[in-house]
Amino acid sequence: MVKTEEEGPLVDPSVVAAGAKSKAKSSKAKGSAKARKEPRDRKQPDKGGYIWGTGRRKRSVARVRIRPGKGKLLINKKKVDAYFARRQDRDAVIAPLKETDKLKAFDVFVNVRGGGTSGQAGATMLGIARALKNYDEGLLKVLRDGGYLTRDGRMVERKKPGQRGARRRFQFSKR
Repeated sequence: MVKTEEEGPLVDPSVVAAGAKSKAKSSKAKGSAKARKEPRDRKQPDKGGYIWGTGRRKRSVARVRIRPGKGKLLINKKKVDAYFARRQDRDAVIAPLKETDKLKAFDVFVNVRGGGTSGQAGATMLGIARALKNYDEGLLKVLRDGGYLTRDGRMVERKKPGQRGARRRFQFSKR
C-alpha cells in the first residue's frame, strides 16, 4: 500500500538523516585528503612570472611557459637543436615567435610528451602561440592570420576489423 502526503511521510526520517550524515562524512573525507585547487587564470602571470599555453597535436601534449627574457628556448630541458633533429620541426616550433618578432623577447620553457617528433613540434607550436596570445591580446590577429592558433584536429584513423589497416584491405583472391 502506498501512502500519500496527507497520511504521513513516505520514508522514515531517521533513515534519511542517517544516510545524509554518512554521505557528508564520506565527502568530507574525500575533500580533506586532496584539497581542491581553484582554476588559475592562464592570462595572468603565475608566481614565477610565467604565462602558460597548452598545445595538442595527434597524440602529443605540450605545456608551454613563457616570460620576458633573452630568447632562451628549452624543450624538455634541452635546446631546440638537440631535441628536434629535423629542421622542419625546429622551424615549426619557432614560427609563432618569428611571425610576431618576439624571438629574442621571451624565454620559453616547454614540457612535451606523447606522440612522435612531428606531433610534438605541432603541439609545441600551438602552445607557444597560445601563450603569446595570453601575454598580449594585440598579437591575436597576427597569430590567427598565420594559422598558429588553429588546432589541427587530424588524428590517426582506427584500424577496422576484417581489414589490414584503417583503409587497407587484405589481399583479395577470386579463387
